[in-house]
Amino acid sequence: MDITTIVGLIAGFTLIVMGILQGGQLVNFIDVPSLLITLGGTLAATLVNHPLNVMVGVIGVMMKAFFAKSLPPTELIERIVGFAETARREGILALEQAASEVEDAFMGTGIRLAVDGTEPELIQTILETELNFVEDRHKSGAAIFEFMGTAAPAFGMIGTLVGLVNMLQALDDPAAIGPGMATALITTFYGAVVANLVAIPIGGKLKIRSAEELLQKRMIMEGIMSIQSGDNPRIVEQKLNVFIAPKLRQSAEDAEE
Repeated sequence: MDITTIVGLIAGFTLIVMGILQGGQLVNFIDVPSLLITLGGTLAATLVNHPLNVMVGVIGVMMKAFFAKSLPPTELIERIVGFAETARREGILALEQAASEVEDAFMGTGIRLAVDGTEPELIQTILETELNFVEDRHKSGAAIFEFMGTAAPAFGMIGTLVGLVNMLQALDDPAAIGPGMATALITTFYGAVVANLVAIPIGGKLKIRSAEELLQKRMIMEGIMSIQSGDNPRIVEQKLNVFIAPKLRQSAEDAEE
């Protein structure tokens, strides 16, 4: 679980509510027409802008901002080096069992290709192709929330215009001016909150998660190619260490000692 996403959202909404309560009442910021215009309009525009097959998986994509399943880089390196040691000691065919046990489908595919004796160039082509399509899917998911971050303030402004029109048409009725002004102002508030506290940050977190996953898949691909080449496990480790920060390499060495 990514605690920073949850803490950030809770802290953001809590601080906004506290700010509201310092100078007024929370009920004054609850307006159904404003919610319909801002949230409904944002969701409707997102549906128009994105294909159905992308929108169907939007909840699953969003969950990646809250739950991180990837291994820490140092643990991934340890696992790949372990495969290299097995291949060095017993032969690459000994990794056939490991291919069926690993949870990462990308890693399993690479190991099976290596065990089957596939040409290195073909293995690299297959894995890079899969990597490219994974990256495209990740970009599509993040683009949904980036679009929502752009659309929400725009629909907030639309709500502001609607509220102003209603208010101007009811200047002769003082009782109607208040609701019209509330809709005019609160829709802008809703649009800013949805964009800057929810949509844009989640889109940013999804980009970070995508970069982390792609980096790990590149590490896996490099490790498998090195294992198939018959490299010494220490060489495999050195090749993979270049993917991570020097301080992480030092921490891993300290842990081994």
